[in-house]
Amino acid sequence: MATAVVEIPPSNHGVPGSHMLAHVKFPEAPLKPLETTDAQHVATQWVQGFNNLINGRSTTVNELFLSESYWRDLLCTTWNFHTFQGLSRISSVLKGRDSQRRLKELSIDATKDATKPAVSQIDFTGNLKGVRAFLTVETDIGRGRGLVKLVRDARDGEKWKAFTLFTTLEELKGHEETVYARRPSGVDHGAHPGRLNWQERRNAEANCEGPFEPTVLIIGSGQGGLTVAARLKQLGVRALIIDRNPRIGDNWRNRYHQLVLHDCVWYDHMPYLNFPPNWPVFTPKDKLAEWFETYAKVLELNVWTSTTLTDSNWDDSKRQWTCTLERGIDGGKETRILHPRHVIQATGHSGEPYFPSHIKGLDMFRGDRLVHSSQFTGPQPDAKGKKAIVVGCCNSGHDIAQDYYEHGYEVTMVQRSSTLVVTSEALIDVDMKGVYSEDGPPVEDADILNMSNPTPVAARLAQDSAREINRRDAELLKGLSAAGFALDNGPDCAGLMTKYLHRGGGYYIDVGASQLVADGKIKIKQGQEIERVNAHSITFADGSELEGDEIVFATGYQNMRETARKIFGDELADRVEDVWGFDEEGEIRTMWRRTGHPGFWFFGGNLALCRFFSRLLALQIKGMEVGLMEYEEE
Repeated sequence: MATAVVEIPPSNHGVPGSHMLAHVKFPEAPLKPLETTDAQHVATQWVQGFNNLINGRSTTVNELFLSESYWRDLLCTTWNFHTFQGLSRISSVLKGRDSQRRLKELSIDATKDATKPAVSQIDFTGNLKGVRAFLTVETDIGRGRGLVKLVRDARDGEKWKAFTLFTTLEELKGHEETVYARRPSGVDHGAHPGRLNWQERRNAEANCEGPFEPTVLIIGSGQGGLTVAARLKQLGVRALIIDRNPRIGDNWRNRYHQLVLHDCVWYDHMPYLNFPPNWPVFTPKDKLAEWFETYAKVLELNVWTSTTLTDSNWDDSKRQWTCTLERGIDGGKETRILHPRHVIQATGHSGEPYFPSHIKGLDMFRGDRLVHSSQFTGPQPDAKGKKAIVVGCCNSGHDIAQDYYEHGYEVTMVQRSSTLVVTSEALIDVDMKGVYSEDGPPVEDADILNMSNPTPVAARLAQDSAREINRRDAELLKGLSAAGFALDNGPDCAGLMTKYLHRGGGYYIDVGASQLVADGKIKIKQGQEIERVNAHSITFADGSELEGDEIVFATGYQNMRETARKIFGDELADRVEDVWGFDEEGEIRTMWRRTGHPGFWFFGGNLALCRFFSRLLALQIKGMEVGLMEYEEE
C-alpha cells in the first residue's frame, strides 16, 4: 500500500532539520477569583517548596508543577540550553546528581516594584490569570535570575503550581563582571618607574602586543561580534574582533540606501550602553553604523578592520588555534599569527548571500543591473519609466521595491511562496507594549519577561497575538490578497518571531510598501518559479514573460555553516552541527552554545538576541578558561 504524501504548508517550512514545536494547551482557568490573592505569599510558599525539593526534603515534583509544565533553563542546571517539559522530565532533572549539585537555591526578587510577585495574566487574552514572580538563582558556581508563572491546578484542589519556570545564569562566583562596584580604578597610585599611561596601554592592547595576545578571535564586527566582545572584556577575557571591511559598521553602512531597522529602539539596546533617550524609534542603517563605531571605542574593544583570516588550524592536543591574519594598516599590509583558544564566527546568522546561480541565462542579461539585494546600493537617478524586478518578498525585497517606486520605476515583485506581513504599528502595540516600550521596564527585566517563555509556550501565545495583529491589519491584508499577494501566519499560525526562529526569514514588517502593493502601484507576480533570464526580461515556468531593466534577487542568505565552510574549510564545516531552527526541546540549534567543534562558536541574531545571548556565550568561554567547564561536559 502506497504511503500518502503529506503536503507541508509553505508557512511551516523551516531551515533543514528544524523541529516543529510541541503543541501547548493552557491550563484550565481557576474557579476562585484572584483579586484578593496575596501574590507575595503564594510565590514565597512555592519557592520554599522548590528549595525543599532540590535539597532532598519532603516536597515532590507533582506538588510544585502542573502535569503539563515547562522549565526553560540556560546554564543553571547544565552547561547547555534546555527546555524540560512535563513532570517526568522535570523530575529526572531534579533527581540527577549533577543538577542537585549545580542548583542550590531560588529566592524571590523583590528589589524593585516591577519585579515583586504580582497577579498577572498567563495567556494572551487574559482568560487565565496567575501569579508571576521574578527570581534570583544561586548555583554552586554562579548566580542568575529567573521567573515563575504559577496557576491554580483545577485538577488538584486548586493548589498553586508552576506552569512555566525560567532560570538563567548571569555571573560566575569569583569571576564577576568589572562593572559598578567592581569597576576599575583607572589609576595605580604610587611610584612606578617606566609605567605606561592609559593611551599607551590601550594601544598595546588594541595591537595585541606583548602579553595582550587574544584568548578569543571574533570574526565580524556587527552586533554579534561587538556584543560578545563587550561581555568577554568585562569578564577579563582578551578578545580581538577582525572584519574585512574598512570601518566598523560597514556591514550595515554598505546595505541598500533606504534601509532602516524594522525593530524598535527599546528592543535593540546593546549591553552596558543603551541608546540615548533622543534616539529615533527606528534606526537608520548609517546611524546604527556610527553607533557601532562609538560603542567599540567607548567600551575599548579591540577591532582590526581591513583584516582577513587567511589560514587556520586547530590543535586538538593543545586546544588552541593557529590563525594567520592579513591586516591592512597605515596604508600597507602586515601578516600576524595568533594562537587563540576560541574562535567565534559572528558573521551574521544568515551567512553568505544566497544567489540562485542555477537559473538559466543569467549571463545573457543586458539590462542596467542584476544583483543580489546585499549588493543593491539604491535606484539610479532620473530613471523614471524604467522597469525593475525584485525577486523575493521579505523585508529587503519590500524595502527595495518601495525605493524603486519612489524613484519613478515601474516595479514588480516576484513572490514564489507566501509571506507573513504585519504592520510595524500593530507589532509594537500588540507584541512589544509594556515590555519593550517607552513605558516598559528596564531592558534587563524586559529580557527576563521575554525569554522566560519556553519556545513552545511563546508560540502558543503568539497564535493569539497574531490573530489580534491580523484583526488590526485586516483592511491592509484584504487589499494584499486582492492584489494577488499570498499571505501566511507563520508555522502553525504562530506569528513572526516563531517564523524567524524556525526559518530565519519569510516575513515583512510593513513600513509602507504593503499599501503600494494593495493599491497596485507595486505589481505582484505570484507562485511561479523563474525558468530563465533573457536579455531584457524574465521567463517563468508558466511561459509568461516580465520585462525589466534592473533585476534584484532579494533571495536571502545561506546557513552560517556554509560561511564556516568557506572560511575554515570542509573539515570544520562537516564537524559542526546545523545552525538555526529548533532542536527537539524548542531551543535554537547550535547558535550561542557549543557547535560540535571544540574552540569554535557561532554567534548571530538581531540586536535583542545578541544582547541577551552574548552574556551566556561569554560565561561558557569564561567557565572553560577558569576550569569550571570542559567542552565535552553536558
